Amino acid sequence: MYSVFIYLRRSLKKSFDNIRNEQLKYNLLQAIPFWIGSVITGFFAVMYAKIFAWGESLLNIIFNWHSWMIFIIAPIGFVLSWWLVKEFAPNAKGSGIPQVMAAVELANPKEHKKIRSLLSLKIIFFKIISSVILVIGGGAVGREGPTIQIAGSVFRKVNEYLPEWWPKISKKNMIMTGAAAGLAAAFNTPLGGIVFAVEELSKTHINYFKTALFTAVIIAGLTAQTLAGSYLYLGYPKTHDVSLMVMFPIILVAGVSGILASQLSVIMLTMNKWKKKNLKTDKSNILFLVICALIIASIAYFINREILGSGKEIMERVLFTKNKHEDWYVPILRMLGPALSFTSGGAGGIFAPALSAGASIGSVISGVIHLTQNETNVVVLAGMVAFLTGITRAPFTSAIIVLEMTDRHSLIFHLMLAGMVSSIASILVSRHSLYDVIKMNFLSEIRSNEEV
Repeated sequence: MYSVFIYLRRSLKKSFDNIRNEQLKYNLLQAIPFWIGSVITGFFAVMYAKIFAWGESLLNIIFNWHSWMIFIIAPIGFVLSWWLVKEFAPNAKGSGIPQVMAAVELANPKEHKKIRSLLSLKIIFFKIISSVILVIGGGAVGREGPTIQIAGSVFRKVNEYLPEWWPKISKKNMIMTGAAAGLAAAFNTPLGGIVFAVEELSKTHINYFKTALFTAVIIAGLTAQTLAGSYLYLGYPKTHDVSLMVMFPIILVAGVSGILASQLSVIMLTMNKWKKKNLKTDKSNILFLVICALIIASIAYFINREILGSGKEIMERVLFTKNKHEDWYVPILRMLGPALSFTSGGAGGIFAPALSAGASIGSVISGVIHLTQNETNVVVLAGMVAFLTGITRAPFTSAIIVLEMTDRHSLIFHLMLAGMVSSIASILVSRHSLYDVIKMNFLSEIRSNEEV
């Protein structure tokens, strides 16, 4: 077997050496690492999606079997998820997007060695394990942010394994491209991945890495589709025969969602500060986690189980069934769940929970003002864009992601309006996004640890 590998390697090298165009050789060597990283990212994204879906299914099976079991699995899930991250990979906690943003900022000649604490094979393993355990325990977290950190880790590792003679590739471009490929594979939204890299990560002119970015997104997306099939994250909601007057409910929902999303970010950051200041021991952290888990379990058992999980079921129900109008308190639950789960210290993203919170807000307001079913769908999608924008402060990324996951291209202006209104409204509560503040915390910790 080894001799076959050596033969293939020599044959490929001979074929490569036969290429007389040196510029073509150089461009190929520059492109190959991105291709390899994209294929691996697509594979990881699909496998992680399947494992995460299995975790949510297991939670539902246990809850349907004996609903009181939630009081057992929730504390165990929260504590075990936190402990794995704390003991083995502290920077695997939370979403993963702030870690990638911090890594992009550290990708300079003086600080590039610090990136390994944010993006590594160990991060990949514990990110997946911790987030799946948390969702089995009822945590209101998603897999999309973690997929982005996983993809960034894959691309960084590919770059690290290149031999010394290989043409140097920008670490920053590699990480940004990996993040875009990860988002594209997670949601099956190639344009969303590209816009995310430009809007959220890049301080470099896109011309410097646009070819690598586009190629990586395409390859990662195709790999994911090959393994999981061509699919839409949500489907095709009915949105035809909607009048121009729907703009007014969109503006209302977008404003409310933007303010609530920004307020949720402030609450989560305040909880993180309080934990860091007051919870100095493992016992105090475990007690806090058990209390959070029991709050979620009690709400799921006595009030409404929709506080559990990523919230994708809510989005699917309000968009694709006649049961379109949620109870008034569901948006509160869909914000409380992520607040307790995201600050637990375990791994898990907030992309999907943010989308479900926005969907529930759009659903409630649509019911109050008695919109038609198709108008409700439009307003629900606008709420999803608006709430995600309030969390990320990336209106174009949010609009493109929701547009691609539902294939409703006729709504592009409606969704962009929702993103713009939310972006303005969210600033009234806080000038900085959740990701920006957490990114700065990561940078501060890493740099201070280096100094010590």
